[in-house]
Amino acid sequence: MTTTSTTASTTASTTMRQRAATTVTGDAERLIRLSEQLHANPETGWQEHNSSRWVAESLEEAGFTVTPAYLGLDTAFLATFGSGPFRLGLCAEYDALPGLGHACGHNLISAITVGAARALAPLADAAGLTIEVYGTPAEEGGGGKIELLERGAFAGLDLAMMAHPAPVDVAEAEPFAVSHSHVEFRGKAAHAAAYPEQGVNAADAFTIAQVAIGLLRQQLPPTVRVHGVMTNGGEAPNAIPALTEGRWYVRAESLAQLAETEEKVWRCFEAGALATGATLTVEPESKPYAEFRTFAPALASYRRNAEELGRVFDDHSPARRMNRASTDMGNVSQVVNAIHPYVGINSGTALNHQPEFAAHCVGGDAEKAILDAATALAWTALDVAGEATAR
Repeated sequence: MTTTSTTASTTASTTMRQRAATTVTGDAERLIRLSEQLHANPETGWQEHNSSRWVAESLEEAGFTVTPAYLGLDTAFLATFGSGPFRLGLCAEYDALPGLGHACGHNLISAITVGAARALAPLADAAGLTIEVYGTPAEEGGGGKIELLERGAFAGLDLAMMAHPAPVDVAEAEPFAVSHSHVEFRGKAAHAAAYPEQGVNAADAFTIAQVAIGLLRQQLPPTVRVHGVMTNGGEAPNAIPALTEGRWYVRAESLAQLAETEEKVWRCFEAGALATGATLTVEPESKPYAEFRTFAPALASYRRNAEELGRVFDDHSPARRMNRASTDMGNVSQVVNAIHPYVGINSGTALNHQPEFAAHCVGGDAEKAILDAATALAWTALDVAGEATAR
């Protein structure tokens, strides 16, 4: 490439970056309104009927072609714009946590994704982009992206991206692989005072399993997490519980390590069944979430762009560990190039999945995070697509 053509290319790239940033700034009120609307009306996984519609409508207004109920999932959608050779996928999440609302900030993810998509749409032809926005339901344990993957979504993308809120900015996602399971013990009810010997105590089975898991932890590597809750512990103190239920997560460094760990954990539950005579049933709530495979060139670009916008990456803050949280975006990263950076909302001691964090997902710092992350993602798309075109 000659000096003249190189200069022209650089000028064109600078102009597109400036246009993208200007579009995000011009959309600020719209993006903040969308975030606040989602935050005020939290919907849990697979129930995000209003949320998915509001996000899709904000893209349709910008000229995107929207396919609702994408691939047969009621609260998923696909929104597309452009016809360039570089296929860019942007993921929107909008499910809330049961009882905690948007304590993980998925309202911000949607606004960031919409902001980046709307910023890139007017540049699609010049940048050689086809923009595909995926509305992905049920990230909080339901594996919406995995369901979409298995139905053919994301195939052939050149790059998939999203940005997730956290207390501080972190560039690289390093999530645990995770499985989500529903655990059930069935025993036999009996009067706890008059006929206790006639009962089979399903609550005792759960207690034995939990004690066994607690003892197992000494033999587990530091890259493993095992945790869960009992969702049904019985109905009356004077009745031997005939049914107990719970939800349990097993996390590990990789899918391979996860499979090894699960065998040990399920033996703990089997011990509860064996000791009490209860019947054990374990049902997966979703396919396992995979570890993340980061596309390094795109991540380096995102970090440069975020720093240009004034974002600071604190690589030593304890609050940066949100990047270890499991995500079904890990499964997407196994089949296409992907990044999943974290944008800080300056929440101090309030951390993801706490009510206090939900309160920080609206307001000044959250609004700045929307605009910065949307701009940084848009710039990153332009960088990576431009490099691909130049090759």
